[in-house]
Amino acid sequence: MNTNIKMTSIVMTPAISDYVSKRLKKVDGILSNDPAAQCDVELAKTTEHHHKGEIFRAEIHIVGAGKNVYASAEKDDLYAAIDAVRDEVLRELKAGKGKRISLIRRSGARVKGMVKGLWPFNRKTTLF
Repeated sequence: MNTNIKMTSIVMTPAISDYVSKRLKKVDGILSNDPAAQCDVELAKTTEHHHKGEIFRAEIHIVGAGKNVYASAEKDDLYAAIDAVRDEVLRELKAGKGKRISLIRRSGARVKGMVKGLWPFNRKTTLF
């Protein structure tokens, strides 16, 4: 997975870069079968004059292998925003995997029912 980090109104430090790469290892593990996946991370400070509240924003956009996942989070701490957006991306990726497996299982059960003769189907359309 290729990762690009963009900083807006914040100076990039090695600590922030290491933290982001460490947090995205789990996402990289889920997308390990797709080396062409592109992950764009944007870290920003939403305002310059406020000092309290949710002023840090983290966004992740993942594109590749039929996936298009986008998540955004705003928190009062940059590291908390990174953690929140990572959790949201993981939730979306795992939900997509569950839906795909469920579809495969349902279609397999339908084929098995057709073979056993339990599921009614139109005999006029068969080639037998």
